[in-house]
Amino acid sequence: MNGGRITSEERSTISTYIGVSIAVVLTTGALYFFFLAQKEKKETKGFDPNRPVPSDATLRRRLKSDQYFVVRESGTETAFQNEFWKNERTGIYVDVITGEPLFASLDKFDGGTGFPTFTKPISKDLLVEKPDTSHDMQRTEVCAKRSNAHLGHLFSDATSPTGQRYSVNSAAFHFIPMERMKAEGYEAFLSLLEKK
Repeated sequence: MNGGRITSEERSTISTYIGVSIAVVLTTGALYFFFLAQKEKKETKGFDPNRPVPSDATLRRRLKSDQYFVVRESGTETAFQNEFWKNERTGIYVDVITGEPLFASLDKFDGGTGFPTFTKPISKDLLVEKPDTSHDMQRTEVCAKRSNAHLGHLFSDATSPTGQRYSVNSAAFHFIPMERMKAEGYEAFLSLLEKK
């Protein structure tokens, strides 16, 4: 310093230190968010029966508001205006919370309700059925056993081959198309899609 003034050489050195410091902070932040995203992806990809069910706080952050409304607040989507009611692709419908496969496209049919409708689940052991008297109605609520996610309702239906209709909310599911099942960790469930 000459008489309290910063020389151009000193200014250049200070600028270099500031630039390097900012670069280190930005790189550290980018790496942190990259590894956080990888951890989140690992926690949500495929189905692992040993993976713990996420807390409600995590679900509020991870799920879209309509998904949280359906699975944790027993909400219902608008009929004929939801993602999967007209889906005709081959694949499986998995719990939006745990990724557990619950319904197969071969068991889906047009129940005329504007909701995804199935004749049966992959296994009744994966679901819990309980009485629902809300809205002054007598219905049977259907929840995923492992995550306790509200899925929809079970009704008697003479048009269904099983005499039952599982009318569920699209927001309670992720759809895994057959061609993506192996890549997403669901190869073991491909046999569910073989026509009998």
